[in-house]
Amino acid sequence: MQIENMPNYGAVPPAEMAKLAEQVVLGKAKKHPEITLILAVMAGVFVAIGAMFYTITMAGAQGTPYGLTKLVGGIVFSVGLMLVVLCGGELFTSSTMLLMGKATGKLKLGNIVKNWSLVYLGNFIGSIMFATLIVYGGIWEGGNGQVGLSSLYIAKAKLGHPFVQDIVLGLLCNLLVCLCYWMTLSARTAAGKMMACVLPVAAFVVAGFEHSVANMYLLPVAYMTKAVAGPEFWQAIGYSAADFDMITLHNIVMNLIPVTIGNILGGGVMVGLSKWFVYLRVKG
Repeated sequence: MQIENMPNYGAVPPAEMAKLAEQVVLGKAKKHPEITLILAVMAGVFVAIGAMFYTITMAGAQGTPYGLTKLVGGIVFSVGLMLVVLCGGELFTSSTMLLMGKATGKLKLGNIVKNWSLVYLGNFIGSIMFATLIVYGGIWEGGNGQVGLSSLYIAKAKLGHPFVQDIVLGLLCNLLVCLCYWMTLSARTAAGKMMACVLPVAAFVVAGFEHSVANMYLLPVAYMTKAVAGPEFWQAIGYSAADFDMITLHNIVMNLIPVTIGNILGGGVMVGLSKWFVYLRVKG
């Protein structure tokens, strides 16, 4: 109900956001598979663009204040979600909220698994495509090898967590990402949606949380950089390939599995189902 004389700033109230979110997730499940796949590939590229921006921003940051450097990196990373929201894309992490549709009885589990599988595949294809272009475009050679070193350091840190910790970090990440996506539903303008993306994304980057789709770029780009780099690169950065021997295909897969599980719990359960319980559950 509109309170008399109270200014309307154009934001959608929480209860209405829940109804809008339900319409969005049902729309995701009803898209033609080909459309879903193409939009998922696009979203994979968009998140990879943000991850690339973050990697380059972090290059040569040794000796600068840790928190401030991570904050700047997190802010630039948010361009990936801005692109998804404003340009259109199907992102696995936000698609975890399809569990709302199961809770309301409007989606079957089979519909959700089919959508998740297609979107996850598309995100992976888009991320790998962009990582390949970046590596073979020689972007990693920038800053006398500091960009490549940044990629390697980021991947090394991500591959150093135990399985359960990756689940927790994935949960915390998608809690923030889906709350961020939820906030964009409240905004009525492009500028408002962009602003809603910035701080939640920056928060998960600063804290070192794990995003499965971002990792589909960040880990393979480091793996490919390590594979193509010549002796002059290692000499320039003062390291050898052996210093990054944990960056393997096996370890990449063993990161994506628990992070994906955590993303489902954080987005689907902690955001999607909690919002359903509060706003959409039929109270009898």
